[in-house]
Parts: sequence; C-alpha cells; structure tokens
Amino acid sequence: MIYPILTPEEAAEFVQHGMNVGVSGFTAPGCPKVVPPAIAAKARREHEAGREFKINLFTGASTNDYTDGELSRANALNFRTPYQSLGELRKHINAGEVHYNDRHLSELSQEFRYGYYGKMDIAIVEVQSITDDGDMVLGTSVGNTPTWLQCAEKVIIEINDMLPESIHGMHDIYVPLDPPLRREIPIYKPSDRAGKPVAHVDPKKVLGVVKTSMPLGVTTPFTPVDEVTAKIGEYVCEFLVSEMKHGRMPKSFLPIQSGVGNIANAVLNSLEASTEIPAFEMYTEVVQDSVLKLLESGRCKFASTCSMTFSRDAMTEFFQKPELHDKLLMRPSEISNNPEVIRRIGVVSMNTAIECDLYGHVNSSHVSGSRLMNGIGGSGDFTRNAYTSIFLCPSIKKDDCISTIVPMVTHCDHTDHSVDIIITDQGIADLRFKDPVQQAEEIIEHAAHPVYRPLLREYLAHAGNGHIHLNPDMALAFHSALAHEGDMRKADFSKWL
Repeated sequence: MIYPILTPEEAAEFVQHGMNVGVSGFTAPGCPKVVPPAIAAKARREHEAGREFKINLFTGASTNDYTDGELSRANALNFRTPYQSLGELRKHINAGEVHYNDRHLSELSQEFRYGYYGKMDIAIVEVQSITDDGDMVLGTSVGNTPTWLQCAEKVIIEINDMLPESIHGMHDIYVPLDPPLRREIPIYKPSDRAGKPVAHVDPKKVLGVVKTSMPLGVTTPFTPVDEVTAKIGEYVCEFLVSEMKHGRMPKSFLPIQSGVGNIANAVLNSLEASTEIPAFEMYTEVVQDSVLKLLESGRCKFASTCSMTFSRDAMTEFFQKPELHDKLLMRPSEISNNPEVIRRIGVVSMNTAIECDLYGHVNSSHVSGSRLMNGIGGSGDFTRNAYTSIFLCPSIKKDDCISTIVPMVTHCDHTDHSVDIIITDQGIADLRFKDPVQQAEEIIEHAAHPVYRPLLREYLAHAGNGHIHLNPDMALAFHSALAHEGDMRKADFSKWL
C-alpha cells in the first residue's frame, strides 16, 4: 500500500480549528469510528490550553456516538448539517451552542459542489478497501461520500477489517453532472445500476490510512411493535389494497419508501403478512431489520437504499447469506433521494409525523415548534415527489395529554400541497379531492383520537370563514394548554367565542 499508516491520534493532528470536515456514512452505518474521537480528544486538549478548537461538520445524515456524540461532548462543533438524531448533539443545538442547518438530504452534495459552503478541507471516510489507484469499496452506506472525495483537499481513510469482501459489488456510485450539463439519471426501476461499484479518490489527496476493527450495525434498538403501531400498519395495508382495487394503483404494485423507527417497522411487518399486496420493490434511503426479513421471505424482491441500518445481529446475518446480496444496492443520497427518480418510478412514500394539523400540514422535525428533534431528513425529498405520499403517527401521546392532530402545526415541514394521506391508529384520512374544510372534517373523523374530536370540531366551527377557516388567536390553544398545564385536553376556546 502506497499510503502512510496512521494512528487515530496522528490523523487527528491534520484537523485544525475552523476547518470544514466531511465524514462518510448515512445514519450510523458507514461513519468513521476512531478518528472523530481522536479529534474530540484534541479539542479537549486545545480548550484546556486556552485555545479555540471547533470544526464545521458535514455528513450524509445522522452519524453515531463516535462522531456526533464525542465531538459534541468535547464542544468541538461550530456548524453541523444536514441531519442528526443523537440526543447529545441535539442538546447543544437547542441550547444554541452548535449552529445547525436543516437540509433536504438530496440537496447537500450539489450545494457543496456549487461552493455554497466554501472548500472542504478534510474528508474522513470508512472503507472496506482502497487500491493504490484510489478506487475504494465503501462500507455499509454511501451518503455524500463520493462528493466529499471529489471536493476535499485532503482525505483520511479508515479501513475497517470487519467489513467483509462480499460487500464488493453492493454499491452503485453515480455522481450526476451539475446543471446545466446534467442529463437524466438512468434509473428506471429500483434494481437498475447507473454507476460503478467503487468510489474513487485522487491518491495524492490521501493523507494516510487508519486501520480499524470496529463492529458493524446499530446498537440502539427500535421500540418493539405495539398495539398502536400494529394498527397503523394494518391501516396502511388496507389503504394500499383499496387503491389497487379501485384502479388508482397498478395491481403489480409500486416501489415503496419507508422511514426509520418503530412505526416504519410496524408497517413493513404488516406488508410482510399481507396476502393481498403482491411482492414489491423498495426505493428508499434506509433499510432496517424488518427489510431483511422481507428480503429473506421474498416479499421484497429488491431494495435500493443509501444505508443498511441493520442491528449488529441482522448485519451479521445478512453477510452470512450471499443469496441476498444481489437483492440490495446502496447509492449516494443524492440518488437514493433524487426527485427525478422518485417521480419517474412512482414511489409510494411513508414517513412519520410529529404532528399534523386540520388542513394537512405536517411537522416532522420540531417539538412545540422550537425544539429540534431530528430534522427533515429525506422525508421532503420523497413526499413532494411521491406517487402517493403518506404520513403516519399515533393519534395521541403522553397518556392522552398530547394530540398529534392539532388546529395548527407549530412548525411546518410539509405543506398540504404535498400530503395525500394521514394514517393514525384511528384510521385513514384521505385528503385528495377535497377542499381545506372537507380535509379538516376528514382528519377529525378518521385520524384524530375520540378524546380530541369535540375540541377540534369546536375550533373548526368557530375559526371563521374563508377558503381555510383560521383564527390565529385560537389556532395554538392546544399548544398553549400543553405548555402551561401539561395537557392539550385543557385547551379553552371560550374567551374567543
């Protein structure tokens, strides 16, 4: 190997205060695991010596505790984009200690190539292998890595020997030309390959290689499927079957996209059990353990993704079953989440909402309008361009004190123009073919919890006239009651009546 072998500490010395640093990965898989903690340790030493040390961190999506966690605890982050899910980092963002810019995941690569964020000083990338010519087999995700390798002035490579050789061939590395030279992305079904199985870097950029032996797979389990999430899954299947029966969806079915978490797992479990939905393909950004089950059973014929967000046990199982390897392909996030491809192949999107209002606006990123939860992620990429866009959430939370169906969302990530269906444990609210007031009635009747229906009907009846019935004073009464009394059921509209 022509590249110098470095310790994590030696690699960290190349990273200086104020640098723009890009890391590989998309969710926890594929992220570097030993260099970021060494950078955090350097930051602590610099701070103890009275010197500033913070970096600007660019990722594919969320990362892992080795990266976002260690760097947050060391107070080593100045700026962070495009998505996060770690409580430690979220605490610093909400305290105003880390500048965070929430972005659609499909956009960041192009924005960086256009120079929106300045130069990238260093990229830190986990790989299975790298040749002397700079061809590399990436790990269990792709994210924005191909663009980081293209844009970064210098690159540090982590070779993880826990990544098996069998991962070779499971990546489709395609970077489109930027406008005005861009041509169509040649993907016409989820299994189509557009690019190469390897990423590439100019060998002259490589500062060195850090050898690691770090376990693969996520360690934080999702909440098991319960009665509420199982009911949501059942309603999703009921809706999809109805669409096929009424001719609004081809009987051969369409590719699906599913978000991450316990609700997504419940939906995928229901799809596996369904006898009326045919075997299907996925064009999505993340696959988790439930998708592995679908691939094994044959219910999912092929999965295009950006990341294998499997648990450690599921990751081991997957690599022990070579017959599954031709059924999965990992792409850069600007391809896995690309609006052109999503629209062309007719993806049915299914994402989770924090709250929905009576007119179909969806908040998927902020609690009570101010506290960042995770971010918009890829939900906007899929929602706005889907064949049919579906949002999922339980109808109530916190011992009935919170209704996820509210008169007005406190933060809007997805407007009513992009939201077709809202499904809760109470039923299916179909917002298509309806005006705003009809949509509100549909949501109250079929998505809201019975405990909150009288209050929501009261608001709708007294919110005024117009195309949308809106009373600005009354609209946030649910949230005001939660903030002051800890219970949305105590919302009081009487002073405005």
